[in-house]
Amino acid sequence: MRALSIAATGMSAQQLNVEVIANNIANTNTTGFKRSAAQFADLLYQTERAVGTPNRSGGEPIPEGIQIGLGVQPVAIRSVNLQGPISSTGNQLDLALNGRGWFQVSGPNNTILYTRSGSLGKNAAGQLVTQDGSLIVPNITLPANTTTIQINPDGAVYYDTGTGTLSQAGQITIANFPNEAGLQGLGGNLYQETTSSGNPQVAAPGTPGYATIQQGYLEGSNVDPVQEITNLISAQRNYEMNSKVIEAADDMYQTITKNNL
Repeated sequence: MRALSIAATGMSAQQLNVEVIANNIANTNTTGFKRSAAQFADLLYQTERAVGTPNRSGGEPIPEGIQIGLGVQPVAIRSVNLQGPISSTGNQLDLALNGRGWFQVSGPNNTILYTRSGSLGKNAAGQLVTQDGSLIVPNITLPANTTTIQINPDGAVYYDTGTGTLSQAGQITIANFPNEAGLQGLGGNLYQETTSSGNPQVAAPGTPGYATIQQGYLEGSNVDPVQEITNLISAQRNYEMNSKVIEAADDMYQTITKNNL
């Protein structure tokens, strides 16, 4: 019976949906995390009688045909790149992006990766790095005797070595993409460009269409726990309904089998 395989695709789809929701909930407190949403589409249809077929030889075409859907399939897991809440940390090397844009960091083999997590630090050479030690691009180095760091909303980085005079150490730039949802997640709050994301468009923060930087703040996850729990309950009920279809189809199959014996 087709109902068995159709319901099985529904159960498989809802299992994937629950896995996506579980990952969202697990990253509720991950800095700069963007929630994901599973996207589905119906499978091919099996045509029993095509629309427009004549009702009899030389007759008029029928207004509606007979097509049986064969289930559902996952087509994408979309990253929802909405702004997360910004909270104060008091750390002068914590940076939040308010608006569209991605910090650029140095990846393996001279590649450039992208992140929304602005929790920075300094390595032994005084270079600005992410929490996993990746260098910020473009590279910015602060003297060892730096006492104060000031990072403006436009990304200009200044330092004071105790003289009371600010000197510029460099300029942070950020990247935008034509299709942010096309970025490939690598884990560790890092993403890389793909042919679907388009090429990065790099500019200084505060440029029209680009985020500004807020020093001493971090952007939190944009996951709404209440909404995710609601989605989880809905997915669970959909899974149960598909399970009921399998039970009903199995009962019908057993009835048919018994009657044919």
